[in-house]
Formats: sequence, C-alpha cells, structure tokens
Amino acid sequence: MSGESVTIPDDRAFASFKAECLCEEGWTVTYSKSGITVWIQTQEEQQKPNHKIKCRMVCKDVSAETMYDVLHDIEYRRKWDTNVIETFDIGKLTANADIGYYSWKCPKPLRNRDVITLRSWLPIGKDYLIMNYSVKHAKYPPKKDMVRAVSIQTGYMIQSQGPNHCTLTYLAQVDPRGSLPKWVVNKSSQFLAPKAMKKINKACVKYSEWKQRHNPGFKPWLYPEQTTLPSIPLSELTIQHADSLENIDESSLAEAHERDSD
Repeated sequence: MSGESVTIPDDRAFASFKAECLCEEGWTVTYSKSGITVWIQTQEEQQKPNHKIKCRMVCKDVSAETMYDVLHDIEYRRKWDTNVIETFDIGKLTANADIGYYSWKCPKPLRNRDVITLRSWLPIGKDYLIMNYSVKHAKYPPKKDMVRAVSIQTGYMIQSQGPNHCTLTYLAQVDPRGSLPKWVVNKSSQFLAPKAMKKINKACVKYSEWKQRHNPGFKPWLYPEQTTLPSIPLSELTIQHADSLENIDESSLAEAHERDSD
C-alpha cells in the first residue's frame, strides 16, 4: 500500500491482513471482559505517528453471514452507528471493491474526523474479510469543519464458529492527523472500542427484522449485479499521504464531561 498508484488488494494482501488480525505478539491488552478483548500498539512501541488498535469479540447469538451483512449495509449503519455524521458510497471499482466517504464524531472537545477510503472484501470459506485504506479523489477534498484522517489499513475479519456463532476482529491503523491527548487513546481502547463492539453485536441481533422491512433482497455486496454505483477508474484516485494534510495539535485539550446519551 506504500506505492503512489492505487491498487486493489489481492489475495496476498488479504492473507497479510488476516495474519495481523490473528497475531497477538507485540500488542498490549488494554481491555478483556465479557467476550471482548482490546489491544493497542502505542506510538512509542511503533516509532510512528499513528495509532493501532485491535478488538476481538465473540458473538454467541450472531452468524458470520449476518455480521458480514451488517458491516456492509450502509443504510442500516446510518440507523445503528451513533458516531456517524455522514456516510455514502462514491463509486465502484470492481465486483468486490468500492470507494466511500465516512465522517464521525470524536470525543469532545476534539474536532470531528472524516476519511475517503478504498474498501474491498473477500469471503474465504466460512470466513469474511473487509478492509480499507485512504485514497484521494478530486471531487471530495478535505472539508473546513473536519480533520481529514488517514486509514493506513483498517478492516474486519469475521470467523464462523457455528450456525449462530462467530468471532469478529477489528483492526485499525489510523493517522488521526493531530497530536492527541493521552486520555483520548486511553478512552478509545478502554471504553469507546468495547462500546462500539457491543453496539455492532446489538445491531446484528436486530438486523434480520429491520432488513425484512427495508429492501430485503438488496445486498450488492453479495450480488454485485445489483449495484447502482457509477464505475470509477483507478486513474481518478491517488494514495492519501498523511503528510499532505493538515496536522493539528490537540494534545493539551482536556476531556469534556458530558452525560452519555446512549
């Protein structure tokens, strides 16, 4: 992913991502409770200005197929993902790759972030992989009221453990474009990440009922012929390098105390 030209991940890239999802060496556990484990690699350990976090959740009431659908279904995400500000698909590249926009709320008083990513997905046997990395598109430049973050490599691995039982691993290597205060890193790994995983699990349990009422047969991630997205040539995209974006210093900001609305 380090070259200048944008490429669609191949089988080797998916295999590498899966191996990193499974690897625990070099990671520090920050949370382990109720079937959810969170690991981080700190900046000091990495010698890099980005944050790496990995979460794993055992779901004993959700099939791998349902989890895969929920993580793909952008209409449903707008309903259950309370962190989302705006999300939409921009266009398709291949039957299993597209370009999309996602913006999200950051803990106050930090500025909110957004990303443009190339996302690709691959079912392998009974397991599923979804991963993305940041790209640039001329029609979607950084916004004045947002900080454009960089996904170096982010994604999900879903492993089937039985008919109604799966394990979800989320791996994110992100440059948030800014010096973050330590409380943000701690809050993300010890509170926000576990909370997000629980929210995904809850969304999966309710998905079947919701989908029956919202275009039940429409699943372009399974049936690519259903997509209505315009095709985008790779030549319109370039790699989003972090050093070409605004870098802000929020390291001295104190945490805003607010009541949790959830």
